[in-house]
Amino acid sequence: MSPPLRNQDEALAWISAHAASLDAGPEHADPLVPLLGAAGFFRIGVPVALGGSGGSTFDAVQAIARVAERSLTAAFVFWGQRCFIGYLLDSDNAALRQRWLPALLEGEVAGATGLSNAMKFLSGIESLQVLATPEGAGWRLDGQLPWVTNLRRAGYLVAAAVEPTDGRPAAVVAFTSDTPGITRSDDLQLLALRGSNTAAIRIEGAASGAAELIHADARVFLPRVRPAFLGLQCGMSIGLARASLAAASHSGSAARAGLQGRVAAIEAALDEAVAELEAGLADGRFATRAALLFRIRIQLAGLVRQAVDLELDATGGRAYLVATTGDFARRWLEAAFVPVVTPSLTQLHGELERQAALQAA
Repeated sequence: MSPPLRNQDEALAWISAHAASLDAGPEHADPLVPLLGAAGFFRIGVPVALGGSGGSTFDAVQAIARVAERSLTAAFVFWGQRCFIGYLLDSDNAALRQRWLPALLEGEVAGATGLSNAMKFLSGIESLQVLATPEGAGWRLDGQLPWVTNLRRAGYLVAAAVEPTDGRPAAVVAFTSDTPGITRSDDLQLLALRGSNTAAIRIEGAASGAAELIHADARVFLPRVRPAFLGLQCGMSIGLARASLAAASHSGSAARAGLQGRVAAIEAALDEAVAELEAGLADGRFATRAALLFRIRIQLAGLVRQAVDLELDATGGRAYLVATTGDFARRWLEAAFVPVVTPSLTQLHGELERQAALQAA
């Protein structure tokens, strides 16, 4: 069980103390969402009138970055929860929002963003994997979501894009862990981040109707939420890069090896990327110019790699010894996840190339 918390610093201290466990297995996975909720993390960037603490999406990005400095697993879970909260904030379904938002903000129920497949669908990379067959006043859902994070066994909500079989536009719906026809797999055997409650979902004959509808047109809704989806995801890279840079800077070897100049250069590039992200989220440019956000995401992934490489250089052989590696080995594996989380860097580069070809034509 997580300890009673009075503030966010105490929550961050708990995450730091259990970072290795969260990375290696599910032992401390269950308390994580309630812990973050009790400390008020999920309320950041949510309007006060809806139960939040106010602020902007960028404030939530910075909060995820603070968590990622301690544990990328915890930040990954935070990202999934906060994305689902964002979907409800942007939904026209006020009843759905009123029903679930308080519990999500408090961390009493987990929110999972099952829209990775949908974001690839939006870019024409793959088709939707959940079919919606008209049945009565609603739909019968069948399909699968092969990779979903924050599927807390105590209870979760999932957002998914579905393809109606009658020709209507693709839609975005929500369903719960206790919806008949929903089956959660065992946790995926990830290389790291094993405390993130990441699993697959099988959907067989699940009923869905107006009460579960987040938005009736995915092609309208997904571009609206994509800036937050990707922007919040960038918080993971920002925090991890900051952690490695701090470790490199504080290593005695960094000064002796003359690495402080490299630390300063990466820190400056990181600050510039963060400022660009903040400005784009504030003025809304990413809604119509997604390529700008794609490039920031790619740049941040590159800075993460540079930062962990620099931490290795500063730590030297001690990083390769179990007794003296400290948090380096965990961050090294965390960094390997950054390029492959959806949308992967390969997908982003492909989309940028596709857009460039269209403009050239």
